[in-house]
Amino acid sequence: MLVVAQGCWWWPKVAGGGPRLLVVAQGCWWWPKVAGGGPRLLVVAQGCWWWPKVAGGGPRWLVEAQDGWWRTKMAGGGPRYVRFLRDFLETAEKHFMVDFNVRYYVFTDRPDDVPSVNLSQGRHLSVIQVPGSNRWQEISARRMEIIQTAIERQISREADYVFCLDVDSKFHARWGAESLGRLVAAIHPWFYQATRDQFTYERRPASTAYIPMDEGDYYYAGALFGGFVEDVYTLTKVCRNQLEEDARNSIEAAWQEESHLNRYLLYNKPSKLLSPEYQWDDKKTNTIEVKIIRFSSVIKNYAEIRPNV
Repeated sequence: MLVVAQGCWWWPKVAGGGPRLLVVAQGCWWWPKVAGGGPRLLVVAQGCWWWPKVAGGGPRWLVEAQDGWWRTKMAGGGPRYVRFLRDFLETAEKHFMVDFNVRYYVFTDRPDDVPSVNLSQGRHLSVIQVPGSNRWQEISARRMEIIQTAIERQISREADYVFCLDVDSKFHARWGAESLGRLVAAIHPWFYQATRDQFTYERRPASTAYIPMDEGDYYYAGALFGGFVEDVYTLTKVCRNQLEEDARNSIEAAWQEESHLNRYLLYNKPSKLLSPEYQWDDKKTNTIEVKIIRFSSVIKNYAEIRPNV
């Protein structure tokens, strides 16, 4: 892989046998431009990441590439989160990997409630029914298990890259191939200006998600992570094992899978770190530091949409 830099941003440029990208400069930004007619994108949507319902923040995506094809998997939502799916899909059509072929797979326990959305040529949607739960924390904790299982059964044979995003969110600006990397994470929008002692890591030593007070680089958003399929598989497998060990010991990490994600990324650094513009929160006032909001979590009433609060 070749890497080109402009300003303080690094953009990957694929060399050799991978999908080819032309990198063009505009102002002080580098934008990747697909060359040779590909890579084409398939996007898959799913409940909160190709899992059952969304826990505290809906589905995420998987971006996969194989033989010149880019695919994305997204997660739909539970009975209450399906309401966000239309905006998610319609804004994704405008901003996410535009001009790629995309297939959305929506995983939900309410398939009849999935809205009909007009998709561009080359973009498709499939709905897969999954079990629900009466406790959002359980949904959240099961994400890693479901992702790991899906990679084992299907994704490892079909994709190279995987991204995950929450369905209770919307796209606002271009999100392209500049976001790809071996292991990708995003800085949490509420903690990018915080000091280490303010991070809401799991602080109980009894939990496998434990991070000591004198350790930690960033606080990563649990609503966005991705990368090569094999790297995401390893991440989900480790986090799943830790979640299950905690469960056996009757411990639930402070922020479920987000706590375990932060623990994993502390000792397995992401190869690409996205700024909060890729994972903003609409409850947060816009700041001068973040010039463009590309994707954000929408404002909602958790008491109304979660099975329990």
